[in-house]
Amino acid sequence: MLPGLVGAALLGLPLVLGGAIGLAVGASLIALVGRIKVLSSEIAVSVVITSLFGAGVLLGLAPTTPAGLGGILFGDLLAVGFGDIALAAGYAAIVLAILFVLHEGLLATGFDRLNAKALGRSPAPLDLVLALLLAGATLVAVQALGNLLVVAMLIGPAASARLLTRRIGPMMLTAVAIAWVASLVGLYASYHAELAAGAAVTCALVLAFVVALLTRRLRDLLASDSRRRGRGEQSRGLRLRSRRA
Repeated sequence: MLPGLVGAALLGLPLVLGGAIGLAVGASLIALVGRIKVLSSEIAVSVVITSLFGAGVLLGLAPTTPAGLGGILFGDLLAVGFGDIALAAGYAAIVLAILFVLHEGLLATGFDRLNAKALGRSPAPLDLVLALLLAGATLVAVQALGNLLVVAMLIGPAASARLLTRRIGPMMLTAVAIAWVASLVGLYASYHAELAAGAAVTCALVLAFVVALLTRRLRDLLASDSRRRGRGEQSRGLRLRSRRA
């Protein structure tokens, strides 16, 4: 998406338009490269993303590029206006409505793709819808967070919530709560420590992931210890019964 953003800045076009074109080109290239049989889908995504990022940096370093590449890369949370908030709120309402309608299908394909077809759920259309929703969210959020930090904002809360719960409903609510708390903590830290707001929020998201990871690890250790004690008590009980018999 970075080449589209830089190209829009060069041509004096809205960044939303440039980002949309960049996303469309990136998705098309990923689909084309993914058809190469000797390459896996992960390699295809890595090749396209790194290539487009390099092209965007080259465009950004051109003499004719206007100042403000840092804003395209890292965004400016403190410059968000009412229009940006209204756009984000409207898109969030659309996403919630689509997720409500397609909840069962997304749940089936996300956790059991092999049996989803037997349940009458085709994974391909649902994957396309999910990809479009993520692309739209990226396009909306990139104006505030920038091309680099938007990835952390999209992935960080979801990854942290995945470590804390296994049910999809609580997982979504937990991810929203983590994003909200991390945003407040990051903005508070940026104000008092005189840090960049976007970078501070990203650091708060990383900290939240570390806390969630440690919490999951501690919970697994306690559960393993509890199961070990239960098996020990059960084996001792069986031995006592055998002795009495």
